[in-house]
Amino acid sequence: MSHASDTLVIGKIGAPYGVKGWVKITSYTDELDGIFSYTPWLVGQEGNTKEIVVDQWRTHNKGLVAKLVGVETRDDAESIKNLDISIKAQQLPQLDGDEFYWRELVGMQVVTEQGYNLGVVKELFETGANDVMLIKANLKDAFGQKERMVPYLIDQVVKQVDREAKTIQVDWDPSF
Repeated sequence: MSHASDTLVIGKIGAPYGVKGWVKITSYTDELDGIFSYTPWLVGQEGNTKEIVVDQWRTHNKGLVAKLVGVETRDDAESIKNLDISIKAQQLPQLDGDEFYWRELVGMQVVTEQGYNLGVVKELFETGANDVMLIKANLKDAFGQKERMVPYLIDQVVKQVDREAKTIQVDWDPSF
């Protein structure tokens, strides 16, 4: 079962910047200013969010600052400091049929071409060479594994990703 949620965190509101309600912004998007491609933002933490629209933004030194609608004073800016910036998953661009967001892969079953169930994708992360899936092994893993790290290399290791069945088929030796 996939654990892709309805929202995802794309940044964080930082300290106030000046006295007119501007705030520093920490962006988790690939491009620093990519965070401003999404509107509205859901600002808050753990389900307790409110929609906020960016009025203005600009780069400042090596970071970002923004003026948000409804945030008029330094005190207003201080009240939202350190809150997460999220968006609804529907705001993400559509991908081609053979492309996936990592959030879609988390929770999928990983099965070898021979039918051995390696477990469930716990998370993905980047390395210098390639992306890696951290797989939480089944409780009764015949090889005594608790977790495995399997490279996410399409066509070399990852043979098929089935969104419907929520499975990833891999060419991988379970004893490794």
